[in-house]
Amino acid sequence: MAGTGAGYDLSVTTFSPDGRVFQVEYAGKAVENSGTSIAICCKDGVIFAVEKFLNSKMLVPGTIKRTFPVSRNSGIAVAGMLADSRQLVARARSEAHQYLSSYGEEIPPEILAERIGLFVHAYTLYWSIRPFGCAILLGCVDKETKKPSLFCIEPQGQVSKYKGTAEGKGKMAAKTEIEKLFASAGDDLTCEKALVHVAKILHKVHDEKDKDFELEISWICPASKYEYSGVPVDIMKAAEAEAKRMLEAEEQDD
Repeated sequence: MAGTGAGYDLSVTTFSPDGRVFQVEYAGKAVENSGTSIAICCKDGVIFAVEKFLNSKMLVPGTIKRTFPVSRNSGIAVAGMLADSRQLVARARSEAHQYLSSYGEEIPPEILAERIGLFVHAYTLYWSIRPFGCAILLGCVDKETKKPSLFCIEPQGQVSKYKGTAEGKGKMAAKTEIEKLFASAGDDLTCEKALVHVAKILHKVHDEKDKDFELEISWICPASKYEYSGVPVDIMKAAEAEAKRMLEAEEQDD
């Protein structure tokens, strides 16, 4: 992308003549270069799944996490630069804790998402700092009503609410697969039913030219007592095996 900005990409405070902020666009490119992260807002909760590239054969399984708890009833999946993502996770935890300390109740998901979005946007306004090179998928389940919600916060600070979405290298293909899933399952999709499908989606959108990857899946649903939790390893491995079987069956049919 050398020379693309023609001098207008030297500072995040500079607009190009056609109204673009190149530093923010470059942050978006950092997100697109990372493994795919998806999240789906199901009937009974939220499920997160991440494609973690294995940069070394010596890595201990389960390290370099890309899904994180924010509070007992909320969690985050990230795409992009992991170090930047962890700063936003820390900010989200701080906002949730401060709200709980001040008002004696859990922070509403919409307010938490907007506060993170404002924080991310602030890093696009000053020349002395750079934008966050990451996007986060924030999922929450209301403690009282058990109503799930899902938000995406992008590098420019934009906050969007989704039924299901994806970020990272394979986001366009993953979004298409999520749309197909909702078209077939409708509003009856549960986290346990979605488990195999999210594993299938990540294996399907994985680029064979990329490094091997490890699947990381977390959820907030009845199986986790409506608290953020990683999917148990044995259940995840069984879902991954079933996902691979389904993909092989589809290839044979073609």
